[in-house]
Amino acid sequence: MVEGTGRGRDVFRHRDYTLYVLSRFLWGLGIQIMVVAIGWLVYSLTSDPFALGLVGLAAFIPAVPLSLMTGPVADRYDRRSIMIVCCGTMTVVALAMAGLVGAGVLAGGAVWIVYVAVFIIGSARSFANPAGHALMMSIVPEGEYPAALAWHNSLVQASAISGPVIGGLLLPLGSLAPFVAAGAAFAAATLLSIMLRRPERRAAGKPPVTIEMLLAGYRFIWRCPVILGAMSLDLVAVLLGGVVALLPVFVQDVYETGPWALGVLRACPAVGGLVASLVVANTAFTWHVGRTMFGSVAVFGLATIGFGLSTHFLFAAVFLIILGGADILSVLVRQTLIQVETPDAVRGRVLAVHTIVAGTSNELGEFRAGTMAALIGVVPAVLFGGAAAIAASALWMRMFPELRTRATFR
Repeated sequence: MVEGTGRGRDVFRHRDYTLYVLSRFLWGLGIQIMVVAIGWLVYSLTSDPFALGLVGLAAFIPAVPLSLMTGPVADRYDRRSIMIVCCGTMTVVALAMAGLVGAGVLAGGAVWIVYVAVFIIGSARSFANPAGHALMMSIVPEGEYPAALAWHNSLVQASAISGPVIGGLLLPLGSLAPFVAAGAAFAAATLLSIMLRRPERRAAGKPPVTIEMLLAGYRFIWRCPVILGAMSLDLVAVLLGGVVALLPVFVQDVYETGPWALGVLRACPAVGGLVASLVVANTAFTWHVGRTMFGSVAVFGLATIGFGLSTHFLFAAVFLIILGGADILSVLVRQTLIQVETPDAVRGRVLAVHTIVAGTSNELGEFRAGTMAALIGVVPAVLFGGAAAIAASALWMRMFPELRTRATFR
């Protein structure tokens, strides 16, 4: 039974886990600094909001086709080595961007170079995410999965809060500074990955590359109602309930505040996520798994509605913090269920599917929010999203009784 036999910081007694999560924190920190730096650079070069949209597209493009490859790679090859290669690649990209900015190469309007860099970053992340999550679960005892995931997500949320702040503070020093800082963070993450020992528990053998092998992750999920229900609920809830893309509209037109408010509000979901992760990390997770999953999604929807009805910046911040906490709680349940239900031999492929589903729901959710806001207005679009998330939670409870009645992780 996986109910968090370890409490709080006990999981850090595992040397390799400590190295791994520190590496992922630095990785996340570097990515967040890069996001701020690239957005600022592209808009400075083009003064075109559409060019910023192309940045997101360049990051999204490699995710879908690579989803068939990244999982099998994580299952066939040493996951530690994959992490080292991906971290090293990010280091090279960040420092190359710093060199190009410093040399003034991009000043002539060669913004396509930035898109190429973003494409490479997206490709590296596509390989690193399933390999990294599978690696983490091979270096901690099964009974400590919830605590390990909670601390991991706590540090991810911490990087999501601190990274944009660091990037923003470095930008007044010039566009070069954030790229150098990101390169340093990626280099440190690479070093920590190199220090990891090769885990003893590895996927057995190297199965031949066939269509069956490539699709094994999808087939496994389809045949496992608990994982299918958890993943599809997240996809639908985030797709219909995402509101982050509309924050600039609320800041300017509803709250009538400055750009500082946008930065604060964007950090609020990560603050809520960090608090929720720390609560789970410092307690034994003995809550009813199914009810926690569906309840979290319902609270996510209610907080979304509360945000949509808020007419003051402070109320909006509170609801976004609640939204972020509920979202991360459902993420922790879902990720732990995937880990304990999936055999190690196909874990990389299943996690690759999970990565693409989670990423797609965020990207398409932003598109849904923007489109509906243009058609029916920004507040109705947000209210619809919150109500849809609540409805999805209720509907999925009926569609997936195995998940609804699940009391423990195993």
